[in-house]
Amino acid sequence: MGTTGSRRVRAGTVIVALLALAALLALGPAATSSAAPAAAAAAPAENAVIYWSGVASSVIVIGRAPASSSVLGAMVHGAMYDAVAAIDGELKPFATGITAPPGASADAAVAQAARDVLAARLPAQLPTVQAAYDTFMAAIPNGLAKDGGKAVGAAAAAGMIAMRIGDRYDDPNVYIQQPPGPGVFEPIAATPPVDPKLAFVRPFTHASPSDYRPGPPIELTSKRYAEDVAELTKYGRLNSSFRSTLQTETVMFHTEQTYQQFNRTLRELALARGLDLRESARMLGYVNVATADTMLACWEAKYHYNFWRPNHAIQRADTDNNPDTIKDTTWLPHVVGNHPEYPSGHACFTGAVTESLRQYFGTKKVKLVITSLAPGAGPTRTYDTLDELVKDVENARVWGGLHYRSTMTETAKDFPRIARDVGKRFFLPRGDGGGGILGDD
Repeated sequence: MGTTGSRRVRAGTVIVALLALAALLALGPAATSSAAPAAAAAAPAENAVIYWSGVASSVIVIGRAPASSSVLGAMVHGAMYDAVAAIDGELKPFATGITAPPGASADAAVAQAARDVLAARLPAQLPTVQAAYDTFMAAIPNGLAKDGGKAVGAAAAAGMIAMRIGDRYDDPNVYIQQPPGPGVFEPIAATPPVDPKLAFVRPFTHASPSDYRPGPPIELTSKRYAEDVAELTKYGRLNSSFRSTLQTETVMFHTEQTYQQFNRTLRELALARGLDLRESARMLGYVNVATADTMLACWEAKYHYNFWRPNHAIQRADTDNNPDTIKDTTWLPHVVGNHPEYPSGHACFTGAVTESLRQYFGTKKVKLVITSLAPGAGPTRTYDTLDELVKDVENARVWGGLHYRSTMTETAKDFPRIARDVGKRFFLPRGDGGGGILGDD
């Protein structure tokens, strides 16, 4: 993958960071410990990274789809990681190399990094973010440790913001409809197609979202495609009589905004595993950056192939030149997705999260306890392995009438490689030349 552009940006951000710290370093060593007390605003078991991850998620998802949320989430978590790395001294920086003054408060650094990135990229949410920041900072004693931490956090945020200048994230969403025909996506809702701009947004860890473009979707004339359409016709229909109550609950369970649901799960996992500040920063930074780059690649492929959704495929089955598909003009999906079908966005997201966790913990046996705030989602679900979650999402998207079975399986096979590549080069201890985070099974 091409990395020259990313390296050039990182080199520049180091200078920005060091300039931001110059005045502080002139003060000399701080007299207090870097282990500042936990903020009263956070739950007792939460460290600063977990707390600020929650604050970030709550404002990032407002009016925003999962894929575009993931890009902002990567910025916040990457900046928090760099702030922790500077003070810890044993982690390789991600976007910004910073020299921290002795005794700088890691809690203050994390809060400042998160606050500054959110303020820069989500100015409309600044009142909410500032209120959380003021309360959090009030619990950290004033002094050189706090001031040092704030300077480190400000430098980490400034470096991340500089790294993303010109990334095209703020470009308008312009959708150009391809000539209609068999296999061609057409909008299926009154709202515009979701986030076509993401196909052009610069990734965090490689040169272009097209670097990881998969092969094309399934052939319309194939037997496998006909089998996929038959399954969708039966189980994915709105109010299908074949879909069981449990299957419908599975569909609805995975309709919560995915960034919100999965980042809540990651925070709970960090708490359940007892991860300290350093490891929370590594795990959450890794997963969020890997997910963002995965979603950018996923969206580039979506709008490159522009493959039609099942509703048009079934309603217009007489145009696909496949004798084994049957036209049904009354068919509607149980859940609507208004963007090209292939690859699956949820499978991309799930694959990025699960593969990052597998690389970080060195095993696929990572227990996840996941809740869903979606209507009709049913009770909390527990997955004893990461593969169980991947399979549950696959079924949910097919039974919901959103995706062909082939799209789900192929997406799950192809896109986790981005998370593997990220874990080989980033969010590593100093001296680790690559090969993963905590191992590989």
